[in-house]
Amino acid sequence: MNLPNKITLTRIFMIPVFVLFFYLEAVPYHYVVAAAIFLIAAATDFLDGYIARSRNLVTNMGKFLDPIADKVLVATAFIVMLTRPALFDAQGVWCIIFTGICVALILARELIVSGFRIIAADRRVVLAADKLGKYKTATQDFAIAVLLVGMQLIDLESAVAYAAYPCYIGLALLAIATLLTVLSGVNYIVKNRQVLKDETGEISEIRCNNTF
Repeated sequence: MNLPNKITLTRIFMIPVFVLFFYLEAVPYHYVVAAAIFLIAAATDFLDGYIARSRNLVTNMGKFLDPIADKVLVATAFIVMLTRPALFDAQGVWCIIFTGICVALILARELIVSGFRIIAADRRVVLAADKLGKYKTATQDFAIAVLLVGMQLIDLESAVAYAAYPCYIGLALLAIATLLTVLSGVNYIVKNRQVLKDETGEISEIRCNNTF
């Protein structure tokens, strides 16, 4: 196993560590600690990709693990935050509704694109990376980190007056991330729409095989 794949596996192993500190209230500033762990894990995404490309260490295992690690990390962070709605309740019920819609759109996009990639891989079509997708990932990461800091400030009674600032910044970043996520998904499929232009029978067969 080469270095980039080891870094990707490290990111996967950091996900349960992030969840542990998110819920471990016995640790002071546990949300901030969780945010730091999340950012370190997210940073490995750029590191393993850079090393793989610069040293010509791109492998099939890396192509398989890297997107999975990214999606599971971000999805886990959003889902666990929704289990602690104090951040959103403090700013009004509209915040948790807004956040829930954003998370649903982000997860839906990832599922749709993942299905699209399965069809492309089955037909041996190589799909180029999308820069817009990298921007949405970075924005998602920053939104999660800022929202976690906001949750920590809400936990500190002396800092409640200042908690709204990171909350609103985080929600604004989440809105931007959601917009970029949807746009990048649409752009990705439209740009590679030839994948869906093959025989209808073949597409129907693939759909049937993926219903299990």
